[in-house]
Amino acid sequence: MFSWAPQWKLYRFRRNRKLQSVTKPALLCRVLLVVSMPTGFVCSAAPQQTSLAPPVVVQPGAPGKPTKTLPPSTQGALPPLSQADVEFMQGMIMHHSQAVEMTALIPSHTDNKELRSLGARISSSQSDEIKFMRRWLAARGQSLSMTTAEMPGMDMSHEQTALMPGMLTTEQMDALRKAKGAEFDHLFLTGMIQHHHGALTMVKDLFDNAGAGQDAELFNFATDADNSQRAEIKIMQNMLETKSLQGKS
Repeated sequence: MFSWAPQWKLYRFRRNRKLQSVTKPALLCRVLLVVSMPTGFVCSAAPQQTSLAPPVVVQPGAPGKPTKTLPPSTQGALPPLSQADVEFMQGMIMHHSQAVEMTALIPSHTDNKELRSLGARISSSQSDEIKFMRRWLAARGQSLSMTTAEMPGMDMSHEQTALMPGMLTTEQMDALRKAKGAEFDHLFLTGMIQHHHGALTMVKDLFDNAGAGQDAELFNFATDADNSQRAEIKIMQNMLETKSLQGKS
């Protein structure tokens, strides 16, 4: 025997969800369609066409100011570009890349499980942030790297890699690559603390620059980077203190 229950449940569901937007003739047609389709009945009444209202574009006002209703044709635009923002992102890509390079040494240079776990977190987070910074620059038609003339602290009379604040020199990186075990642990922690402090300096310099750091995406990224690296500095300092105490015991 044919059961009407599924069709009536479907009708009640549609009615509850769409009743306000359906006219009486259209509603009647839906009832007849649902109930009569098993017998081959076809409803001849067509639903009334409802006109859709044009989209409303609203621009939030400044604090204490009212919002503005803009024309439907209004299109979104990126905020004004600051050169300091661009240079910060370009420099931070270079900065993060060295941190990822440092963490890549951990598996082959130490068996310290705590350091391995920390290194994995740093590598994962900073690799993801590099991807974000590259997308941010590409969306604005900017180069992904700085030219030599733009690099702060570049000493043209000496070959060095410490181009951004806190980055390890060639000598420091060579020493890290040659170290093993406890020596590597110490050099990595002291080097990464130095590296993280450099990132904090870069964030501070960005926000100290008039007109910089106003882009919402960049502001959120820089703020999050500052918070996370401050937390990691504390973790690494505690790890150093613990190892120092173990050495004295």
